[in-house]
Amino acid sequence: MDTVVLYPVTGIGHLAPMTEFAKLLVAQGFSVAIPVLPPMHPSVSTSDTDYYITRISSSHPSIAFHRLPPFIDDCSSTNVGVRFFSKLRAANPLLRDLLQSISQTSNIRAILTDFFCTEAFEVAADLQLPAYVFFTCSAFILAYFLYLPTLHSEMTSGARELGETPIHIPGLPPIPASQFPNFMQDRDEGLQALVNAFSRLPEPKGIILNSFEFLESRTLKTIREGHCLPNRETPPVYCVGPLINENEGGERHECLAWLDKQPKGSVVFLCFGSGGRLLAKQVKEIAMGLERSKQRFLWVVRSPPDHPENRFPSSDEVNLDTLLPVGFVERTEGRGMVVKAWAPQVEVLNHEATAGFVTHCGWNSVLEAVRAGVAMIAWPLYAEQKMNKVVLVEEMKLAVEMKGYDKGMVAAEEVEKRVRWLMESDGGKELRNKAKEMKDPAMAAISDGGSSRVAMLDLVSQWKRRC
Repeated sequence: MDTVVLYPVTGIGHLAPMTEFAKLLVAQGFSVAIPVLPPMHPSVSTSDTDYYITRISSSHPSIAFHRLPPFIDDCSSTNVGVRFFSKLRAANPLLRDLLQSISQTSNIRAILTDFFCTEAFEVAADLQLPAYVFFTCSAFILAYFLYLPTLHSEMTSGARELGETPIHIPGLPPIPASQFPNFMQDRDEGLQALVNAFSRLPEPKGIILNSFEFLESRTLKTIREGHCLPNRETPPVYCVGPLINENEGGERHECLAWLDKQPKGSVVFLCFGSGGRLLAKQVKEIAMGLERSKQRFLWVVRSPPDHPENRFPSSDEVNLDTLLPVGFVERTEGRGMVVKAWAPQVEVLNHEATAGFVTHCGWNSVLEAVRAGVAMIAWPLYAEQKMNKVVLVEEMKLAVEMKGYDKGMVAAEEVEKRVRWLMESDGGKELRNKAKEMKDPAMAAISDGGSSRVAMLDLVSQWKRRC
């Protein structure tokens, strides 16, 4: 049996798109092995990941998940970034043992590593396996990461000290330094660890990207022309997206029945991802803004990390009676629905009643909205999401910014203003129409003869030819 190995870091946001790609490979006759790292930190909840792995293992037996055992890392640094990459390096012997075991019964045709897992290139080289990077973010984040070593050598201070100073990266609009990811704000040993890891991104045989040509054509052209890697050769970039985590089978969620009763194009959907836990006060501000907006809404609420009744900050137990303003549910009955913890996001976005999406700007959510043709209100929370917001608003023109997200608290007045603008104004209508125009190109990319489908088949052909 021919096997392809996909090696993600922990977290559903990385695991899910890689698994969606695995499904495509299975359809082409491969089996897929996915090594699963233990949590990078003891406090990190794995409930989302555990449930996902169980579901996929049951429905797709040709995709095998292999949990790597806990291991000891002797890193003495207190820096989170340094410790993170040290753990990935320490996992290499376990990864090597697993690949050697798999190779006893299968022909491993390639290993696709997460973009954080560049340390695994050593294992691939030792076992003479062709290595590729699987990039779960956008082309413009790829451009930034490829250019980061050059940028780091040119800058003498951290991004935090530069404030709103625009930083120029090939293929991107100017990005204020304040919008760089939190873990890249300070010029410390953690940033140096990132620079060291990302300086290896040009080493593999190719970079596989969860995006599509039409969406990011300018940035992709810039990358392929070599502008992000001065004096180094740029590996081939294969766009294979949008890879969407479809909800397979199971009972239909009650929120979809509620959407069935709403007028076409009338509902704003609010959901902040698997890691989006807002403070209790912020939840109340959102509630007040939604109530005042008079617009229809479907809102996914997760347990706030600071709520007095929440003894476990990563728990999904939510007491709406104490969390939301008194009488909120009753006053918005009929035009609003609040869902605890989770909703089938892809199905919600593709429902004809959904017109807008208040999102944390995680790339998976962005792609889901793009493929559904739904306009976004951008409210970034962490990781690269602030940069995503800049490009969505300034470059792609597919979102409007929720003001105040970077000030610690978005006021109810802003929530009301942005929701009403999207649903009532001429500008909001123009944004919604532009978002709808993206739906067909997104679907075309993954259809027979589409750019992403062709790129995937090109990779399959390379791997099947490998002796």
